Amino acid sequence: MAYQKDFTYSDSPEPHKERTRAILKAHPEVRELITRTPSSGLILIGIVLLQTTIAILLSAQPWWLALIIAFAVGAFANHALFVLIHEATHNLIFKSRTLNKIFGIIADFPNVLPSSISFRTYHLKHHSHQGDYKLDADLASKWEAKLIGNGFLGKSLWLLFFPVFQALRPPRLQIKFADTWTFINWFFVFAFDAALIYFFGWISFLYLVFSFFFSIGFHPLGARWIQEHYLTYPPQETYSYYGPLNIPALNVGYHNEHHDFPSIPWNNLPKLKKMAPEFYDNLHFHKSWFKLWLKWLFDPKLSLFSRMVRKENG
Repeated sequence: MAYQKDFTYSDSPEPHKERTRAILKAHPEVRELITRTPSSGLILIGIVLLQTTIAILLSAQPWWLALIIAFAVGAFANHALFVLIHEATHNLIFKSRTLNKIFGIIADFPNVLPSSISFRTYHLKHHSHQGDYKLDADLASKWEAKLIGNGFLGKSLWLLFFPVFQALRPPRLQIKFADTWTFINWFFVFAFDAALIYFFGWISFLYLVFSFFFSIGFHPLGARWIQEHYLTYPPQETYSYYGPLNIPALNVGYHNEHHDFPSIPWNNLPKLKKMAPEFYDNLHFHKSWFKLWLKWLFDPKLSLFSRMVRKENG
């Protein structure tokens, strides 16, 4: 079987702007879903406290117990925090951008490595320049795709070290790397790490490390990164997930809906789909992250090159 050696290229514009206009024309009532959800801030604080409490309770336990609980509980908690960072990135929690940035940083506390402000910078470019190799950080670098290949081992290592590979992408991007908020983010997250280690020891910290890597990597939750834009049913380039894990994942699976309307918060995305079924029911979607995770790992037809890339769109 031939191994794909490059991305799939398109001369067509990304599909979301056109569908957004069509939906608004057919269903102007969709505008009522554009709002903010301050209660997301309470959920965010609750999950941060939950993860911190679990980490403290594990301080005197063996490392393997921390590993198991991180896989079964911590991964879902940290993943939900990443979703809430995503909400803050789009200013969907509060009206104030500053307050959204502050709560994004708070959500970062259990994540071990600071990423909230950097994610804000790169993710907004992903929306405005989807598929642009020089501006879309969601695309793997070509060297990254060639290194990982299409085999089980390479793709497993990619998922396991997913945040590391993401951290290596900025040099190829024409995006400003950092600002004052980035360094504020770094200071508070590393201070949280240091305080946890100093007062409660390394097992507590390891629990958060395990939770962080499982939440976005080698775990069924890691299939989210494959679900969103990998060409499992080409030429469609964005896919939604409609399954039970949307409950702990705060509807992050509604990805076509999110790209069409980034100003609609997580709790209203299912309402959008119900309001405009003729625009979404005909699209391919995924029912199981677990099945997609296995498909990604074992299907040689899927690789980091299984993405749609287009010319710079200005």
